[in-house]
Amino acid sequence: MARRRRPFFRRKRQEGEEYPARPPRKRIQIAKMKQGIFILPSLLTLTSIFFSFYSIINSIKEQFVVAAALILVAGFFDGIDGKVARLTNTTTKFGLELDSLADVISFGVAPAILMYMWALSPTAQIGWVTAFLFVSCGALRLARFNVQSGTIDSKKFNGLPIPAAAVMLSTTVLFFHKLEIEPEQFRLALLILTLVLSFLMVSAIKFHAFKEFTLVKENPFMSTVAFVLLLALIAVAPFVVPFILISGYVISGPIMTLIWVLKRKQQAQEQTDAPQETQVPVEQPR
Repeated sequence: MARRRRPFFRRKRQEGEEYPARPPRKRIQIAKMKQGIFILPSLLTLTSIFFSFYSIINSIKEQFVVAAALILVAGFFDGIDGKVARLTNTTTKFGLELDSLADVISFGVAPAILMYMWALSPTAQIGWVTAFLFVSCGALRLARFNVQSGTIDSKKFNGLPIPAAAVMLSTTVLFFHKLEIEPEQFRLALLILTLVLSFLMVSAIKFHAFKEFTLVKENPFMSTVAFVLLLALIAVAPFVVPFILISGYVISGPIMTLIWVLKRKQQAQEQTDAPQETQVPVEQPR
């Protein structure tokens, strides 16, 4: 049987002194694992920044299709970093601030430069001012979201989310490329689209947040089938289907808000038109 080797240097224990208790090995492993989990959401956010920065480089090189696709990839990593943080219970204030800064770069600066280099640069001053308005409105939208977080209805977004606005611009570039449409033919329309998206981000128009999928819970089988069909459609026409989906989402906000306003007006009208109950005076006995 092999003898246990003693350490070369061994400190002498003083009288009355007790050696500190050694933590169990499982606790050390759990602590190391938690440190790794805390780092993981931040790494995903930094990956989103990396792809958006690479998109800016490709926009400068006039490789617009690659730049638009990279913004979509950045959106994917931005979407999963928050989900990973919530699932692992590692949501921190540092992560929230980093995520907001990443959104300004990924969905504000990158799509604005893409749209300017792709379609708005011939309009000179009007083009870069429009791109600047998009970045500014996106930053204001993020700041308002951080301030109002926890005080408004979580089922609805107050204003168009900046990732949706960025995806709208990116899929527009891909859609035009698929149909071989030159942006010069629709320069004014693209300018108006960028301005409308900027306005929608800072507006009070409500957009669905898709945080509670009641339909999925009630009918999971049909929801799974619909999801598979949607993936099949995207695989068949990857440059067209995402453009149609995000266009529908952008249009749904004003339509949903208009329906909500009309319902409130109708309820208020019904309350005013309702006959008030007349109280008959009761004769008091003499």
